[in-house]
Amino acid sequence: MNRSTVIACIATAAFGLSATAFADDKMDHAAVKAEKERIEAEYKADRARCDELSGNGKDVCIAQAKAKERIAKADLEATAKGTAKSRYEAQVTRAEAQYDVAKEKCDDLAGNQKDVCEKEAKAIEQKAKAEAKAAYKS
Repeated sequence: MNRSTVIACIATAAFGLSATAFADDKMDHAAVKAEKERIEAEYKADRARCDELSGNGKDVCIAQAKAKERIAKADLEATAKGTAKSRYEAQVTRAEAQYDVAKEKCDDLAGNQKDVCEKEAKAIEQKAKAEAKAAYKS
């Protein structure tokens, strides 16, 4: 994986943070439980697909499956609670999960390229967290 591909993936992940939409209505308990079960089933299916891979590709796949699950659960909680704080926490979770994936993708690189990749990923995470905090305070 070349450097520009990694940067493009990281940037795409960062833009996903700003595109997150939350419903204003709170969900009932049964709907939340059903959605959690769907998220967990989807994670298991995604994780099973990773078993076909090897090396860092498998590690990236697992990181993506975990990130997808964490983000979905955080978004569900934010929707269920419907508070500004829960939306902020979901955005922070999204930034952290996307950083974990980006960092794993950087493992394909070596030396200075890897260091630069990891620093860029961290910068994107910190920017996303700062944007979430600003949105929460306003």
